[in-house]
Amino acid sequence: MKKIAALLLVAGLIGIASCKPKKENTTDTKETQEELPVKVKGEEVTYATDSTNLKGYIAYDENVAGKRPGVLIVHEWWGHNDYVRQRADMLAELGYTAIAVDMYGDGKLADHPDDAGKFASSVMTNLPEATARFNAALDLLKSHESVDGDKIGAIGYCFGGSVVLTMANSGVDLDAVAAFHSGVQLPVMPNNQLKAKVLVCNGADDPFISPESITGFKTAMDSIGADYNYISYPGVKHSFTSKEADANGEKFGLPLAYDADADKKSWDSLQALFAEAF
Repeated sequence: MKKIAALLLVAGLIGIASCKPKKENTTDTKETQEELPVKVKGEEVTYATDSTNLKGYIAYDENVAGKRPGVLIVHEWWGHNDYVRQRADMLAELGYTAIAVDMYGDGKLADHPDDAGKFASSVMTNLPEATARFNAALDLLKSHESVDGDKIGAIGYCFGGSVVLTMANSGVDLDAVAAFHSGVQLPVMPNNQLKAKVLVCNGADDPFISPESITGFKTAMDSIGADYNYISYPGVKHSFTSKEADANGEKFGLPLAYDADADKKSWDSLQALFAEAF
């Protein structure tokens, strides 16, 4: 009996051992699963409306496989400058394809607030042309080989924020829009044509944005049941996302100031918006 018991014990151990999964060589698997490093490619692009030649900039990560959401970025009132291209690169690093839009034509830039104001006003007072310029960039973005045309967002800074909000309110098919240090008294206020989720990030001490305009914007958004988030940062002034703000403020006597904390928080909020929308 002792022999039989011993034999059964050995047989059981052999059976258990045979059921254990074999240890695989995971070296190759780990290597294939490693994410490739970010490799942002930025390229200048030209496009046009019926009346205006435009110069933009597209950025995307070459090491991301397949199609991904596309994002339009509209510049501050200074025009299509290095800052808006840097933001395009930052979005590319996050896995999006981004186009830095030219709303003035021919990549035109302003060196003085007076010129910037004139350029911005010429766009916002001619909505058919503004819409044509925005849609030309939108069509170019959608046609890019890396872009999923069913997942499109738009962001803008200062003047650019007003542009993307206006385009969304005009019924342009966007999944999400975000505006930073942007006016909210718009040529087209929120209405039932608005489809996008909306994020607005403004400084509470921004003298360019009146309390009355904020109340009007929120009232309009609430009246249509819009999906939006309006964030106001205490003690923060205009142009808080731009590191050039302090120098420009001093040079031109304007209430501009970079704020690193608000810059980071607003960028984090943008990422949360896109994660939800896409």
